[in-house]
Amino acid sequence: MAVAAQHDLIAKFTARYPNSGEPAIYRAPGRVNLIGEHTDYNLGFVLPVAIDLACDIAAAPNSTGQLRLYSEDLVEGFEVDTAALASAQPRHHWSDYIVGVAQQLLRAGVNVKPADLLIRSTVPVGSGLSSSAALEVSAALALSGNAVHDRRELVKMCHRAENEFVGVPSGVMDQFISVFGKTQRAIKLDCRSLELEEVPLPDGIAILAVNSMVKHEHGTGAYRQRVAECAEAVASIRRKHPEVASLRDASEQMLADVTGVPLKRARHVITENHRVVEFAAAARNGDRVRMGELFVGSHRSMQHDYQISCAEIDFLVDTAVAMPGVFGARMTGGGFGGCTVNLIEASAAAAFREAIVAAYHDRYQITPLIYDCSPSEGAAQIFP
Repeated sequence: MAVAAQHDLIAKFTARYPNSGEPAIYRAPGRVNLIGEHTDYNLGFVLPVAIDLACDIAAAPNSTGQLRLYSEDLVEGFEVDTAALASAQPRHHWSDYIVGVAQQLLRAGVNVKPADLLIRSTVPVGSGLSSSAALEVSAALALSGNAVHDRRELVKMCHRAENEFVGVPSGVMDQFISVFGKTQRAIKLDCRSLELEEVPLPDGIAILAVNSMVKHEHGTGAYRQRVAECAEAVASIRRKHPEVASLRDASEQMLADVTGVPLKRARHVITENHRVVEFAAAARNGDRVRMGELFVGSHRSMQHDYQISCAEIDFLVDTAVAMPGVFGARMTGGGFGGCTVNLIEASAAAAFREAIVAAYHDRYQITPLIYDCSPSEGAAQIFP
């Protein structure tokens, strides 16, 4: 966060909360997942990077007995008595992400004191770049005063808040990369053990996310449906292979007794885990062509087996891979809209931006937004 932006956030905080002291500022990034989609809640492998887009929270104690929140982006505030946090119920409101985190901190023995929070995020909502995890992690730092020193426990608390309070059955990847992101590195994460491996990315590439600017309404329900279909596949496999606890443990050879839709879902997850491992090896070897091929293979699997793409996303991928200097493209995120992630020769990035914007606007009369996804550091207190 630039110094000028810090000063502006502090000034806005002081104007909104004139009786508070100078705030501390906490920052947590969004992410783009390079490869490994819908493998996290199946306890498999993912390979995301943290990005420069982030959620910043200015926070200071108050004497009101309340947790007072204000989102600059949503132009909306929310207040709750801190004494009521432990028994609070979800309101199906953006504040649930913060209240859920507060509950997890309280259960871990962290004293959540009355405070004022001013929230500013550059992670676009609904884009597949994990605005929710950025909010959860930055809120956890702000509410605890950066007092949770075990970063894996911090990840788990934010993940439980999303699963148990917000009610989204997501995997742990988004919170993990928001905490553990590294400059110029992707993180290969084992979602079962939470072991990580830093994966250096080759020189001379650009990673650009293209926001389709669409999010189809069936996305949330379909996400839950995919979780259930994966569980159904595991149940079928376990009849002959009781040692299989999740699709992480399964092989393609075990799919003989899985039929219908669960077969497709399981095949995507199993092959996607292999693609993550191979992509990490290709990145270490500087094999940009193979990295791109794996991008496209991942997208086709999501398109046909996991069935979470949509016409706009498929158009962006198909258009990108036909352009000079593009190694590969794929959908990233939960699906049914959001963003594609594109692996591009750095020297071709400017031409790619111009061409993809023109092609998409010509087809859908929508101007997509494009984000530079330079790998960035994870969450931290950045002021003072």
